[in-house]
Amino acid sequence: MTRTYFVGGNFKMTGSRAAIDQIVGHLAKADLDPNAEVVIAPTSLYIFQAKSILEAAGNKQIKVAAQNVYHEKPGAHTGEISVEQLKQDGVDWVILGHSERRQAGETDETVATKVKAALAGGLSVILCIGESADERRDNLTEKVCARQLEAVVNAGAKNWKNIVVAYEPIWAIGAKALRAATPQEAQDTHAALRKWLASAGLEGNAAEETRILYGGSVTAENCKELISQADIDGFLVGGASLKPAFVDIINATRK
Repeated sequence: MTRTYFVGGNFKMTGSRAAIDQIVGHLAKADLDPNAEVVIAPTSLYIFQAKSILEAAGNKQIKVAAQNVYHEKPGAHTGEISVEQLKQDGVDWVILGHSERRQAGETDETVATKVKAALAGGLSVILCIGESADERRDNLTEKVCARQLEAVVNAGAKNWKNIVVAYEPIWAIGAKALRAATPQEAQDTHAALRKWLASAGLEGNAAEETRILYGGSVTAENCKELISQADIDGFLVGGASLKPAFVDIINATRK
């Protein structure tokens, strides 16, 4: 089946008001493939600035995501943002499970609890998974990714219609990235993930319908070869999403 091409831009903890004006302003007016689904995730301080820029430009294609959300209802939870708060202000997406947050202490179970709460509250989720360099060396990639996905299923999330999986090998992302995964490495892992989805007892045809993104040193130069692989449905982009060439990644499948 044909799955809609998806590109996410994770701005991480970067930017300023001026930078967001420039980056999002450029995207809002760019000539983008209308068949691509695009979501950008500024740091929480700039979510609504980004939304305002897109709305002022009349851009309805690009959606805005949060980089995190809390699983509890609004209340005495200092420093957190609730699902309800995001929804009431028109934010429909959230990134959860990013390795930078897992390395800061979030467990598989914590991520799964957040995913369940986000879905229950009407948010769509970009669910990040991926192995370390040592786990890749020890041939544990599939086992680690399956464990991270299984935690979400065990938390009670059986309907994955509003989940997009982002496979981001830790060794390929961030300032300390060793390299990008090769197209074949990425494809092999994506195919294994799709096989796992088929065996997980999920509702509907999750294995075929769930989009699996690749993230890890994605650039305008390597995106076309990566997206040519059968089980890669798009990208979650970090540093390159802050650059004008992000448009080229969004347009990688344009005919």
